Amino acid sequence: MIIDKRRESDMTELTDEYIKKVVVSGNIEHNQTILLKPYDDKWPVLFEREKNRISKILKERALMIEHIGSTSVPGLTAKPIIDILLVVEDAGKEELYVNDLCEHGYILRIKEPDFENHHMFKGPDTDINLHVFSKDSKEIEKYLLFRNYLRLHDDARELYENTKKELAKKTWKYVQNYADAKSEVVQKILSDAIQENKTNQE
Repeated sequence: MIIDKRRESDMTELTDEYIKKVVVSGNIEHNQTILLKPYDDKWPVLFEREKNRISKILKERALMIEHIGSTSVPGLTAKPIIDILLVVEDAGKEELYVNDLCEHGYILRIKEPDFENHHMFKGPDTDINLHVFSKDSKEIEKYLLFRNYLRLHDDARELYENTKKELAKKTWKYVQNYADAKSEVVQKILSDAIQENKTNQE
């Protein structure tokens, strides 16, 4: 899944042309409904396994490894895919991590040079989306604030879950189209999370 693109500067959905341009391997056309699963206690276990593996591969080059996305929120229905945030010094310097990850079975699927050099890998034996960003990326805080807010607020979690369940019934050409359709709700929750974080720091 490509990271949600409803940014302050661009509130439009990603085009098919853009999606095709940034995908470097694999067939990403979906053309079906979205499979959602009830929360599974094994998801954080799978994350920890991947975190340990990535840490051993990249050592000190892995500045942060966090479990993000719906599988990181206890009780939340989700696509059974483990989303992982990996922070490196400079995601644009592929020599820091790409070859080492690929040599250990990770597959580079997405490169977005125009979006903070976002790279996304699939895992060798677990269904994951490994998102790589530079340490100064603004997306890092957004991911973590969104996750933490959903963990703490039942009403936000319920709103997000209901939105996902309704949209998952539709047929989507790309999974990213499904992600785009959630953007209005995502932005509302993220806005609330940012405001709460700001208030807590005052």
